[in-house]
Amino acid sequence: MKSVFVRWVRPVAFMCVTSIIASCGLPQVGPNKRQIYAGSVQREGDAYIVSVNDRVTRATAVVPALGFTNSFRNASKLTSDTIRPGDTLGLTIWENVDDGLLSNEGVNATPLEEVQVDSAGFIFVPYAGRLRASGNTPDQLREMITRELEDQTPDPQVQVRRLAGDGSTVSLVGAVGSQGVYPIERPTRTLGAMLANAGGVTIEPEIAQITVTRGGQQGRIWFQDLYDHPELDIALRGGDQVLVEGDTRTFTALGATSSQSRVPFESQDLSALEAIAQVGGLISTTSDPTGVFIIRNEPAEIAGQVLGRSDLEGAQRMVYVLNLTEPNGLFLARDFVIRDGDTLYVTEAPYAQWTKTLTIISGSLTPIANTATLANTF
Repeated sequence: MKSVFVRWVRPVAFMCVTSIIASCGLPQVGPNKRQIYAGSVQREGDAYIVSVNDRVTRATAVVPALGFTNSFRNASKLTSDTIRPGDTLGLTIWENVDDGLLSNEGVNATPLEEVQVDSAGFIFVPYAGRLRASGNTPDQLREMITRELEDQTPDPQVQVRRLAGDGSTVSLVGAVGSQGVYPIERPTRTLGAMLANAGGVTIEPEIAQITVTRGGQQGRIWFQDLYDHPELDIALRGGDQVLVEGDTRTFTALGATSSQSRVPFESQDLSALEAIAQVGGLISTTSDPTGVFIIRNEPAEIAGQVLGRSDLEGAQRMVYVLNLTEPNGLFLARDFVIRDGDTLYVTEAPYAQWTKTLTIISGSLTPIANTATLANTF
């Protein structure tokens, strides 16, 4: 009788525990492949599930379009010969008489230091009046002042010079060595030269972006493009605002990866393979290399190219599937471009679920085994 009890107690316990597990479900890090595919449009779900191939990688290889408009790129460099609003000038006027209009007795030279060019581009010179300085060279302004004064004092001689710290300035903020307002001078007339003058960028050059705001216009480029594309090293204008900041794009990693978090981009073009490596790679004991999913809302234009349709309207829910075990799976993962806001999700391998089942069963059988042991003692 005892042997019959012992012989049947383990199978009965196994079936009981299995029934409990089946009814309650195993713990998961997220949906498995079967559950994801159940949400596809083909199965009356609301997401398109697409296996990645070479055509898909080409259709989805969209990266942020950064650059400057023609108005930025075609602007000529400012020269020190042209006076602009905000400039500070120094004037010296010599008169060929002992007691002149401007000079005191015995002194024939009159210095007029720090004459400010107003916002309308004018300056005021005693006895010459209000004169337009903006748009003229110092020599042209000298001739204008001379003409105005020569009817009032014999043979006036005028010198015009720009003082240090002229009115054409640029503000630099963000991740630069020294934030501040800098004058546009002969060595710093271009964007690259001005950044160097401010101490360069203080973040990784690979992710540094530069935004230039001029009036109502704005342009943005990658910092490295200044050196890869010299035509983007634009000439600066007074009032320009330059912002240096890191790339703000991120993706989310979930599932059976070494790290589950919101992850910033570490390069301009981030591939799925690089994204997996960036979060520590797959977990050898739990990750399913056939179930790597990239989830995103795809614009209708791109979704239409991927699906071969022209009737889509609005953003579409897309789930791209990578199988790293296929012969060219790693190449496809290398070529598939991750975009801002993407979710990288890796499913658990079936083996991981089976391991969980065995662990739960073996742990659950321990009390029953003890019961059998007690029965044997009686």
